[in-house]
Amino acid sequence: MNRAFFLDRDGVINIDKNYVHRIEDFDFIDGIFELCKFASQLDFKIFVITNQAGIGRGYYTTDDFFKLTDWMLDQFNKHGIDIDHVYYCPYHPRAGIGTYKKESFDRKPNPGMILKAKKEFQLDLSNSVLLGDKNSDVEAGRSAGIKYNLKLAAKGRTSIDPHQEMEFSSLHGVKRWFQQVFCY
Repeated sequence: MNRAFFLDRDGVINIDKNYVHRIEDFDFIDGIFELCKFASQLDFKIFVITNQAGIGRGYYTTDDFFKLTDWMLDQFNKHGIDIDHVYYCPYHPRAGIGTYKKESFDRKPNPGMILKAKKEFQLDLSNSVLLGDKNSDVEAGRSAGIKYNLKLAAKGRTSIDPHQEMEFSSLHGVKRWFQQVFCY
């Protein structure tokens, strides 16, 4: 069984500017490459799990999403980091348009994307980590059985007790946590 590091996209990998879908609007958050490189060196498989209701709302297309995603993955590759897979959910139960207006088990806070990754990559969620910036991210991780659910928040506190909600004010703090927990 493999352990995994799950990342939300907007607000964790890039600055959340509301429905980012163009390369020129995508700004990586300071420390994301260093954090992912470190997790990779610790033999974590890396996954992106992202709600993309902008597709469902008609703000941009799946082609726009894939173009940006391919570019993002290329930037990670240039830093020596392989992202194992990107999972996304384009649906929204109230604001979606047409076939995109529906409930989805994949839409966080539901655990669908995480459970798909578990099945497809034989993951040990009891030894895995999720990093999000919203409560819905943390809820999805807890529902799926991920042991460590971390939240990136502007006014964070750091704790290495896995039974507490762990919040961090920077990705550098998350990297220090990884060092404390997994480099013993």
